[in-house]
Amino acid sequence: MSDSENVQVFILAENRLLREALTRILGKKNDIRVVGASAFSPDVVAQISSASPDVLLSDSAAVALSDLRLISEVRAAIPGLKVVMIGMDADPETFLRAVRDGIVGFVLKDASAMEVAAAVRCVANHEAVCPPSLCMALFERVASQNQNAHPASFVIRHNLGLTRREQQLVQMISHGLTNKEIASQLNLSEQTVKNHIHRMLRKLGAADRLGAVELCRLPGAVA
Repeated sequence: MSDSENVQVFILAENRLLREALTRILGKKNDIRVVGASAFSPDVVAQISSASPDVLLSDSAAVALSDLRLISEVRAAIPGLKVVMIGMDADPETFLRAVRDGIVGFVLKDASAMEVAAAVRCVANHEAVCPPSLCMALFERVASQNQNAHPASFVIRHNLGLTRREQQLVQMISHGLTNKEIASQLNLSEQTVKNHIHRMLRKLGAADRLGAVELCRLPGAVA
C-alpha cells in the first residue's frame, strides 16, 4: 500500500514511553503511517498542522494541559481531522466534554494494540468509536438535552429541602452543563461545585446527576 493510501497519524501524549510504544505499534501496520509524535507544548497545534495528519491520537493528559482547548483549536486548523482520545479512565464527564469538543473516537488506557489501531482505522473511515461502558452516558446525555430543549418547561419541586444554590445547580445540570462549565458560570472552583452536587445527591437520595434532575422535576409542568 502506498503512503497516499495510508492513514496518516499524529501521536500526542505526555508520557514518552506511551508515545514511543504507540509509534512502534502503529508503525508496524501496513495501512497506518505515523507522521509525528509529541508531548503538549504551546506550539503543538502548529506542529500537528505541519504534519497534516488524517487522525490525531491524543491522551487526555495532553488535552487537559491545554485547558481543554486543544481539540477545537486543532480541528479548526486542520479541516476534516479526526481525533481519537485515549482516556485514563472511564470518566463520563471527560468523555462527554471531549465529544462536545469534536472527538469521534475514545479508547481507554488499557485498550489493546489491536483496539487502538482499529479505532484509528474506524475514524479514518468516518465511523465513531466508543467503549461500551460509556455508550450509556452518551445516550442519556442526548436524551436529557432533548427533554430539556425548552428549558422554561422545567419547573423544580420546592418541597425537597434544596437550597437556592442546589436548585440552581439542578437547573444547570438539566441543561447538560458539566461541572467545569457550571464552575465557570458561577465563578466557583470545580471542587466546590462537586461538593455542592455530592451533598445534593445525598439529600435527594439520587444515584447520579440525571436522577437528581428527574426527582426535582415537577410532574406535568409546562412552559
